[in-house]
Amino acid sequence: MTGALSVAGLLRKRVGDQHPGYVFEDSQWSWDEVVRESAARAAILSELLDLQPLPDDPRHVGILLANVPEYLFLAGGAALAGVTLVGINPTRRGAELARDIGHTRCRFVITDAAQAPLLPHDVPSIIIDTDDYASLLARHADAELPPADPDPATTLFLLFTSGSTSAPKAVVCTTGRLARTGMRAAAAYGVTRADVCYCCMPLFHGNALMACWAPALAVGATVALRRKFSANRFLADIRRHDCTYFTYVGRSIAYVLATEPSDVDCDHHLRLGFGTEASAQDRDRFSSRFGCRLVEGYGSSESAVVIMRTPDTPANALGRPRADDGSDIAVVDPDSGIECDSAQLDEHGAILNATDAIGELVNRNGGGAFEGYFANDEATAERLRNGWYWTGDLAYRDADGFFYFVGRNADWLRVDSENFSAAPVEAILLRAAGTVMVAVYAVPDPRTGDQVMATIEMSPGQLFDPDEFAEFLSTQRDLGTKWAPRFVRITERVPLTANNKINKQPLRAEAWRCADPVWWRPTRESRYRRFTSTDRDTLETEFALHGAPS
Repeated sequence: MTGALSVAGLLRKRVGDQHPGYVFEDSQWSWDEVVRESAARAAILSELLDLQPLPDDPRHVGILLANVPEYLFLAGGAALAGVTLVGINPTRRGAELARDIGHTRCRFVITDAAQAPLLPHDVPSIIIDTDDYASLLARHADAELPPADPDPATTLFLLFTSGSTSAPKAVVCTTGRLARTGMRAAAAYGVTRADVCYCCMPLFHGNALMACWAPALAVGATVALRRKFSANRFLADIRRHDCTYFTYVGRSIAYVLATEPSDVDCDHHLRLGFGTEASAQDRDRFSSRFGCRLVEGYGSSESAVVIMRTPDTPANALGRPRADDGSDIAVVDPDSGIECDSAQLDEHGAILNATDAIGELVNRNGGGAFEGYFANDEATAERLRNGWYWTGDLAYRDADGFFYFVGRNADWLRVDSENFSAAPVEAILLRAAGTVMVAVYAVPDPRTGDQVMATIEMSPGQLFDPDEFAEFLSTQRDLGTKWAPRFVRITERVPLTANNKINKQPLRAEAWRCADPVWWRPTRESRYRRFTSTDRDTLETEFALHGAPS
């Protein structure tokens, strides 16, 4: 018995379907087997939750697993049983991890023996690689599908935001919204039953669920799972499972491109990758090297603002908003709420009126598909101020209506009374030879405002040459006069969140006080030189003389 569109309803459509559903390493399950495995997990979840019923306690279950089939079997079981899964970020530790579990009111956490030690001692856990769990599976192996599906408004997932700028918030995602998202994504990216969708992004994040698993479920395509993203194994996996579609987040494309090229890089059937935050240069390099097109989009787990690239989109732009979802997307001054001017761009693509054109990206028709943050009315209200949805992202729009992303609110810099954002500077620095990843952020100036600092991760075997870097900067015609980094930190690994987005919080906190080598240009006219302990003492003295915090 089915009602309105939901994940449970999509699963029911796969009953009797012998097409491959999930592929993992050397194992494979048809869609019909996926449904039966999901029904077994629905019975298990219901039994475990009903063993100790608590008054007014939500049916929330944490899940701390890699990208293994059990994760998706439990997702299907939760959809059928009306249970909410809370995807736990495995990079969180100690008090932060305890906070995530406690805030989302998880009754228990399902994990494995490898990750169980991460959990606080007072958190009940179910460990999947034990005899007890094997007994549960055996006892419920022949479980029937529930007679009716849960209401589409039932929360299926709580998806934590990346936490790259603040404490992670738990985004509500109902079973109806995820099913609708899957249907739309399949249509938008041309996913059909014949596709094999490579899922290497973490399943606790919206990208893997909304842009990979849900569209595959909607059309009966195959999902090929990988435990954890590996740049070195990417192409081997694509060939092994004959994948045709994949999703990515953050800097994963840069890591794939940093692998050693080969004369068989195009020996595969991959047709499309969809994701966010790959630079225009990396998209072009990926397409040229692997013969596979990358499609970028702007979106988030909140799903309130969606912007997609079209064939006429300029290389560095996000694209235009979808025309069919009733959105009114604009760039506005966050203080006045007045729409910003269109960007004026020079012949090199540099923005000439950044102060007047850059503002916050908003949806003036409200939250769209956004269903709020769990148990965080304050954060929900902050997103929905004055009936608009405020993304917290900085952007500008050109005269042709194309939107450009320029960073988070925290990425705003003010140098010598000029305001600009980090993203355009990062895009330019990524052109420098040998760079894999770049993070640009503000550090304090001894007198007033900010100075620009960049952390750069070089390709394996590449060394940073400060003179070559300075020469490179001098030739970039779209580099603003205040944009060149005063400090350059060279690191083996730029810190990332668990979903491969750059985490600038520790970089800002450390500034130039770090173990990595830092190159410094004391004035714009001087050469870069190594920043020494003597330089640090001199700079700290200057802060003290001007009464400025360092």
